[in-house]
Amino acid sequence: MPHVRIVRRLSLTCAVLTVVLIGAAAAAVSLGPYPITLRHLWAAALGQAPAHITAILVTVRLPRIALGALVGCGLSVAGSAFQGMLMNPLADPYLIGVSSGAALGASVAIVLDASGVAGGFGVPAAAFVTALLTMVIVYRLAQARGKIPVESFILAGVVVGSFMWALVMVIMALAGRGLSEVVFWLMGNLFVEGWGPVMMVLGATAVGAVGLYAFARDLNLLALGEESAQQLGVDVERLKRLVIVFGSLLTAAAVSFSGIIGFVGLVMPHTARRLVGPDHRVLLPAAGLIGASFLVLADTVARVAGPWELPVGVITALLGAPFFLYLLRTRTRG
Repeated sequence: MPHVRIVRRLSLTCAVLTVVLIGAAAAAVSLGPYPITLRHLWAAALGQAPAHITAILVTVRLPRIALGALVGCGLSVAGSAFQGMLMNPLADPYLIGVSSGAALGASVAIVLDASGVAGGFGVPAAAFVTALLTMVIVYRLAQARGKIPVESFILAGVVVGSFMWALVMVIMALAGRGLSEVVFWLMGNLFVEGWGPVMMVLGATAVGAVGLYAFARDLNLLALGEESAQQLGVDVERLKRLVIVFGSLLTAAAVSFSGIIGFVGLVMPHTARRLVGPDHRVLLPAAGLIGASFLVLADTVARVAGPWELPVGVITALLGAPFFLYLLRTRTRG
C-alpha cells in the first residue's frame, strides 16, 4: 500500500506540473519581439505557415524553450540531490565548483576565439571538460581514507571554485576585445539556434536525472544520518560518489550551454519540498518540472522586459533572491 500511494502521488504531481510546464512553454512561444498567435501555431503544425514564422518557431523559439526547460530541470534535480546528500539546505549545484570550472573553460575558449572548434561547439565543449575536471579535483581533495566527509567536500568545493574564479578574473583582465563576450556568457543566457545543443543537453540531463532518481530511496534514508542509513543497508560512500557524479554531469551540461544561471538549483528544490514534501521519490521529479517551468518563464521575461534582451541570469537572480529570503523567513517563523 505505501508503494501504491507513492505511485499515485508521483503520477498526480507530475501530471499537474507537466500542465504548468506546457502553459509556461505556450506563453514563451507566443511572446517575443515577433508575437506568435494560435493561428500561426496551427498553420505551422499543418505546414501552411509563412516561411519566416516557421523559421522563428523551429530554429529559434522552440529550441530555446526546450533548452531552458532542460537547464532548469537539470539544475533543480542536481540541487535537490546535493541538498539531500550534504544534508545542507544551502547546498546547490554550484557549491562544488563545477560552475567555476565551466566558466574558466568557456572564458579561455572565448578569448582564444575557439568557438568554431568542435563543429561550432568549442565554447560549450571547453566549459564541459573543465567543469568535469573541476569535479574530479574537488573529489580527490575531499577524499580521505576512501571516504568523503561532507565538511571536507563542501570546503574543497568552495576553495577550488574560488581559485577557478580567480583565474577567470585574470582572463577577463587580459581579454581585451573579448571581454564583453566573456561577461555575457558569465551572466547566463539561453540563446540558441537549431536543435544540436538541445539534443546534447537532453542526453546528459536524461542520464544524470535517471541516475539520481535510481537512488531516491537511499537519499531518503540518508536523511536519518549516515550511521542509521548504513545500518539500514545503504552504502553511504558509494551513494555519495554516485550523487556527485550524476549531479556534476547535470550541472556541467546545463552550465556549458547556458552560462551561470543562479538561484535555480537553490530555490526550486525548496519550493518543491514545500509543495510535495521531502520524499526524494516525488521531490526529484517535482523539482525538475518546477525548475523547468521557472526558467522558461524567466527567459520569457528576459526577452520581453525591455527594448533589449536581458541575460536570463539577471532575471533569475532578481526573482530568486527575494523568493529565497521569503522561504527562509517563513521557515524561521515556523
